[in-house]
Amino acid sequence: MKKQLFIILLVFIIIAGYMILEFGSALFQEGNPVLILTAIGKLELSKSHYERFSKTNTGIRYVSKNTGDPRYDVIKDLMKEKEWEYTEQIGAGLVFEKDGETIVVETSQYSKRYFLWSIPYEIEVRD
Repeated sequence: MKKQLFIILLVFIIIAGYMILEFGSALFQEGNPVLILTAIGKLELSKSHYERFSKTNTGIRYVSKNTGDPRYDVIKDLMKEKEWEYTEQIGAGLVFEKDGETIVVETSQYSKRYFLWSIPYEIEVRD
């Protein structure tokens, strides 16, 4: 019984250590990391390019893998499907236009391997 408890505790410590090393100070930058880490787990186990992790009063938040320079292509492709035209990047925001309306998709780096993005509720995305 003690040996099983020791093994479970050791596995927990290894997982916690990995999380701290992988995400470092980014782990708590968005508050409670459980929702983001759960979405990252789903993202890693699926063929999806993005995973929703929360809703805010302004929009829906997603996490995607950081693929280097074309990392925002996942957002641009999604918005193109919704008939929004990419116009420019201003800082961490991607500007899109459709029928004279302009929206900004906000992005932020979460860790070296993942970034977060938020789209307004007006953009309907199926999860």
